[in-house]
Amino acid sequence: MNVFRLAGDMTHLASVLVLLLKIHTIKSCAGVSLKTQELYALVFAARYLDIFTSYVSLYNTLMKLIFLGSSFSIVWYIRYHKAVQRTYDREQDTFRHWFLVLPCLLLALLIHEKFTFMEVLWTFSIYLEAVAILPQLVLLQRTRNIDNLTGQYIFLLGAYRALYILNWIYRYFTEPHFVHWITWISGFVQTLLYADFFYYYFLSWKNNKKLQLPA
Repeated sequence: MNVFRLAGDMTHLASVLVLLLKIHTIKSCAGVSLKTQELYALVFAARYLDIFTSYVSLYNTLMKLIFLGSSFSIVWYIRYHKAVQRTYDREQDTFRHWFLVLPCLLLALLIHEKFTFMEVLWTFSIYLEAVAILPQLVLLQRTRNIDNLTGQYIFLLGAYRALYILNWIYRYFTEPHFVHWITWISGFVQTLLYADFFYYYFLSWKNNKKLQLPA
């Protein structure tokens, strides 16, 4: 554990709390992609299946439970909560997200560190997380107008991944033999996907204007 890893975890947690705050308190999921949330639920289910087979630390276990519980809760809210469900924009959130799942699974079967069931699942979750934000970014470009909480949620998600890259750089120079190409390349691709959003987010913050993305 180092300061970059801890900051990354806390930023990731903050992003989830911001989204839950919006959905639970305001009873609205306007601007939120159900497709992305379903992909994240699948990411965490695949990655944290080892919660039943291995124990690292209390912190590790708690974080796994939080992300598993929150991701499935968000999907449930958008799909089944009557008030929240009415605010979901089905007409705009049409990205065929399940087409991302099979390529990620095939890639995990082909490129992995060890060919074991748990390792392939973990690798699959890494690949899928790298592209899971795509339906959300497409939805934001279609709707263009983005409310503050949704904008903060996306910003925090991107910041979490950027902080993890700093964590990897730090560990590379401080830990012997710390080389994980799969995680590094996937994380870099994931961060690149946020570049356009970050640009317009900082532009809106600088000019004190509402966040809007180009069509």
